[in-house]
Amino acid sequence: MKVNTKSMEWTREPKEYHITEDRVEIMTKPFTDLWQRTYYHFRNDNAPVLQMTTDEKYFSFVVKTEFDSKVRFDQSGIVMYLDSENWLKASIEYENDRIQRLGSVVTNHGYSDWASVDVDASIKSMWFRFSCREDDFCVENSLDGQNFKQMRICHMFEAKDTIRFGIYACSPEDSSFRAVFTDMELTECKWLPHDGQAPDEDEGCPA
Repeated sequence: MKVNTKSMEWTREPKEYHITEDRVEIMTKPFTDLWQRTYYHFRNDNAPVLQMTTDEKYFSFVVKTEFDSKVRFDQSGIVMYLDSENWLKASIEYENDRIQRLGSVVTNHGYSDWASVDVDASIKSMWFRFSCREDDFCVENSLDGQNFKQMRICHMFEAKDTIRFGIYACSPEDSSFRAVFTDMELTECKWLPHDGQAPDEDEGCPA
C-alpha cells in the first residue's frame, strides 16, 4: 500500500519543506540532531520528524531517500520516534569527501548507541526498510529498492500498543541540505519468522 504523505504528522515541523501525496522534501536547519547522552555526554532532540501512527504488530515500511549532504553528520533516513528518550533511526551520514556512515542508532531509556559501516561518499540515494514484529524491529538498506541487506535487529522497551514511524533529516553542525523522500510503501512484514531454535516457552511469538 502506498503511503499518502499528507496524512503523516510532524514532530518539530521544519521551517522549509514541501509535501505532495508521494514526495516529501526537507531543507534541514543547522544544529539539528537526535542523540542521547552516550559518549558525547550531550542530549540533542530537535530534528524534524514526519511520522504515521499504527497499532499493527507485523508490517514493513519502505522509503527511498535522496540527499545532497556535504557537511559532517548531515543525515537523512527512517525513524521510529516514540519520545525524546526512546527512538531508533537509520540513515546515511556524511563524514567527508571520501566516506559516509551507513548506520543505525537505537535509543532506549535515554541512552543512544550507534552501529555503522563506511560507504563511498559518491552515494547520493538509499532505500531503507523498517520492519516490525511486535516490539522487535529490523532495519535494512538497499541501493536499488529490490535487494535489501540487514543493518540492525533490536528491541524497543517502550514500543507498546501504538507506535509512530516515518522519516527525518537533520544537520548537527553548521549546515543545511536538501533531503527528498519518495516511494513510501507499507507491506506485509518482510522480516520473516525465525526458522532455527524454537522460542523459550514463556516467550513464544506467533508465526
